[in-house]
Amino acid sequence: MRTEHTGDDLRHHGDAEVRDDGADLVDLAVNVRADTPPAWLREEIAGSLSSLAAYPDGRAARAAVAARHGLPVERVLLTAGAAEAFVLLARALKVRQPVVVHPQFTEPEAALRDAGHTVHRVLLREADGFRLDPGDVPEDADLVVVGNPTNPTSVLHPAATIAELARPGRTLVVDEAFMDAVPGEREALAGRTDVPGLVVLRSLTKTWGLAGLRIGYVLAAPETVAELERAQPLWPVSTPALAAARACVAPRALAEAAHAAHRIAADRAHLVAGLAAFADRGVRVVSPAEGPFVLVRMPGAAVVRHRLRELGYAVRRGDTFPGLDGDWIRMAVRDRATVNGFLVGLERALG
Repeated sequence: MRTEHTGDDLRHHGDAEVRDDGADLVDLAVNVRADTPPAWLREEIAGSLSSLAAYPDGRAARAAVAARHGLPVERVLLTAGAAEAFVLLARALKVRQPVVVHPQFTEPEAALRDAGHTVHRVLLREADGFRLDPGDVPEDADLVVVGNPTNPTSVLHPAATIAELARPGRTLVVDEAFMDAVPGEREALAGRTDVPGLVVLRSLTKTWGLAGLRIGYVLAAPETVAELERAQPLWPVSTPALAAARACVAPRALAEAAHAAHRIAADRAHLVAGLAAFADRGVRVVSPAEGPFVLVRMPGAAVVRHRLRELGYAVRRGDTFPGLDGDWIRMAVRDRATVNGFLVGLERALG
């Protein structure tokens, strides 16, 4: 279904659930891997602090990211997290008919609006499992944004389905911020050069617990990278963030991330099985979930969310995502002990 934007709170994010009076809550609201960054990564970042007097030099980190995806450096742009990349795309590209596929991360639409664009939405339907049908995207769209796996639905779209959206004269932006949490990164488009107009965004903040450091990157055709780079300020990525980027794409880190992806899949299965026990109370999980979070429908979700806070647990409200309403909650995947405690709390919260 195609719509124009309405007045949603696009700038509400999961971290709002755990600020101020939520700081002491068990965090199932933010999709950052728990117990990160690991000690070895903290040491790499700390080791860069002796170089802070010099201006940041991103060449080594850019080359490392390029090598990780088998691409020339001209196809890589380092950014202060994926959020900066959305701002650059909105401001730098000449766009007439941008379309954002929802429900998904809301920053792309917010950035486009702030840049003065009229944004059209394609709303995926619960009845279809929030699966993407390329035919729902209007042919006149010259910029299409889609997440994979999609936040908040945890749906992993087939790479071939997303590639069907490519057209001459269209920029196809795929947000793969959570792809490294998918075992084998199956359905990834990062590293592909055969899809016209493809722009892939990656974040290093989710898997490695670096939300406070801000580091991500863009993979795109050299001319697109050059256009985005011209819109960046000088030295957009700090020296510590560059050190983190190099470390997080090294073989050791990739092996650890691959192991973590399998562990997350097992923990997610445990969470989904626990939630299934509440099916008789109207609790429904969007399935199959493939990201490090799940989207759950439950009657009176807003009341349940407040009760959970009183019991010590923070979850992400769903009604600020276009296409969802007040009966939706997003939950981050955590270890089994945390999930077991949460499920006990959820039973109480459901009354």
